[in-house]
Amino acid sequence: MKKILLFGTALCCVLMLGSCKSKSSAYKTAYEQAKSNDSNWEDEEDETEVLTSEEISYESVKQENVKLASGEDETGLKKYSVVIGSFKNRTNAYSLKERMIDEGYRPVVAENDFGMLRVIVTSFDSKADAARSRDNIKSKYAPNFQDAWLLERRY
Repeated sequence: MKKILLFGTALCCVLMLGSCKSKSSAYKTAYEQAKSNDSNWEDEEDETEVLTSEEISYESVKQENVKLASGEDETGLKKYSVVIGSFKNRTNAYSLKERMIDEGYRPVVAENDFGMLRVIVTSFDSKADAARSRDNIKSKYAPNFQDAWLLERRY
């Protein structure tokens, strides 16, 4: 009797879970509708947006005393830097650094006076260059890194 009850319960579960699955025709219909609504659907080329100095935003510029974490390259930290992550946990900071190395960047980890680890993905002597880099990173990795900001290093 227990075997029949167990088999019946299992059969009901399979039928319930199977009925929740979306049909591929629903996905196809949504895809076709989205395609018809987008007038620029056909083979768009990737265009790199070039910002003029009038379009650059200098919002989110923070000044901090930072020092490179041990083992970091001294040439990787200049006056203005793009910070993509701030962590108390070393594992999280170095995990993000490794991810950005895999993306082709040369990030460094710096520590501020309060022990926060800043993951710096690019660094420049010019504020405008740093702002352009921040904006490019925001657009390239959207929706990730939308809170990227500029760090002005105090000496």
